[in-house]
Amino acid sequence: MTTIAYVSNADSGSLSVLALDEQRGTLATLQTLEPGGQLMPLALGPDRRRLYVARRSEPLAVLAYAIDAASGRLSALGEAALPHSMAHLAVDASGRWLFSASYGGNLVAVSPLDTRGVPQPAQQVLPTGPHAHAMRATPDNRYVFATTLGGGELLQFRFDAATGLLTPNEPAAVTVRAGAGPRHLAFDPNAPRLYLLNELDASLEVYALDTGRGTLALTQTVATLPSGFAGVPWAADLRVTPDGRFLYTSERRSSTLAGFAIDAVSGTLTPIGHWPTQTQPRGFAITPSGRFLLAAGQLSHAVGLHAIDAATGALREVQVHPVGQNPNWVEIVTLP
Repeated sequence: MTTIAYVSNADSGSLSVLALDEQRGTLATLQTLEPGGQLMPLALGPDRRRLYVARRSEPLAVLAYAIDAASGRLSALGEAALPHSMAHLAVDASGRWLFSASYGGNLVAVSPLDTRGVPQPAQQVLPTGPHAHAMRATPDNRYVFATTLGGGELLQFRFDAATGLLTPNEPAAVTVRAGAGPRHLAFDPNAPRLYLLNELDASLEVYALDTGRGTLALTQTVATLPSGFAGVPWAADLRVTPDGRFLYTSERRSSTLAGFAIDAVSGTLTPIGHWPTQTQPRGFAITPSGRFLLAAGQLSHAVGLHAIDAATGALREVQVHPVGQNPNWVEIVTLP
């Protein structure tokens, strides 16, 4: 098995392709692409053979790449205009639709993907409250949720995977606690639950998902900040291990990662620790094996490779590897 990590570098306009040797716990640069522009959010297709990156500078677009099944190297497939600068991308479970959310444009959009995975111009653009930040479909592909950081809402949509059309659910939104700043979303791989990371107060929330109605209900709120933190929180990303046992979040001002154990029955989160990582960690990802976490430091211009203790979930940094300038997003695939 070959493990490959993809990192977007906003200030150098490049994509770093890294080979991860999971037996040795080492990284090596396999390929560097330089399409140019402010490259930020990444998204993988469901078959893990297509990678998408949003360019947030003019000309605003989503760029598509094919992932070589043997080496993990990237080759350009094509690109399509986006309706605004997009802070987040995600692909639906069918691989036919690309979701995007615009922080500056206060909107979300759906773009078709053709049979080769090449994006087309957006077919649906919907206005949101201030600062839309993320957008994801449920694992069964029937519903979509989106965050508005400035609006303090979790938007709830019904999704028709045949046509790619979104319609507001009933209710159309869940109001998040004032001042929290809903940012990124993740689903539990084992149960109908959604996890929400709030940027402005660095809190983490657990929502029960009604799979019949496509609606959310809050069940828990926990803090992610390390003990003794003083300053203005600036939470960034969250990820769940593939086995659903642990959840991690990143916080940029403290340059730390926080970890939580997930109760298999209730979904209740229990803190397990905080660990230093690369300076100003915006994005990170977990290997499909669940053995490693790779965090990108926007100000260190490097990624930190952390080994995950299988029993406790504790992190241990094993390598720091340079990439481009202002790395901000990470996605990882394992090839046969």
